[in-house]
Amino acid sequence: MRLHLVKLDKKHKKHLNDMMEEWYATGEKIIPYAIRKHDYRDFENYISSLEIKDDVEGLVPDSTYFCLDEEKDIFVGAVNIRHYLNDSLLLNGGHIGDGVRPSERGKGVATNMIGLALKECKKIGIDKVLMVCDKENIASAKSIQNNGGILENEVIVDGIVEQRYWIKID
Repeated sequence: MRLHLVKLDKKHKKHLNDMMEEWYATGEKIIPYAIRKHDYRDFENYISSLEIKDDVEGLVPDSTYFCLDEEKDIFVGAVNIRHYLNDSLLLNGGHIGDGVRPSERGKGVATNMIGLALKECKKIGIDKVLMVCDKENIASAKSIQNNGGILENEVIVDGIVEQRYWIKID
């Protein structure tokens, strides 16, 4: 597995379509908001709407990356990095939102992808990262812990217990 994070480009259109079609075919709702908030089939609009440049309606500037497995030549997941936290993200959301394509789960992709995202966080000046996951999502918690995540507390948001982990970047 040779993973790296890429910004979406026209050359990745097939990669995106294949990953998103697989995700939607499962019917699950664990698709990161940053990559499902707009219709990926309208590719030009999708690319231009992936990232937030300024504070807008409670949202903060962010960067979205897709995780490319060079050996398989597929997108295996995506991460969204929020450049700083507002009150809402501090409670539930954190700096990094991530998701792994259903067929690639259980292979260490999330742990590796989060590690790559942490390097991007460091580049933009974030040295302490908050990641949040549902308490029931054991795999997500494990991936966060594998990257040095320390559980601070649990909060209830909309009836769901959310775990808040902090990762210090050296």
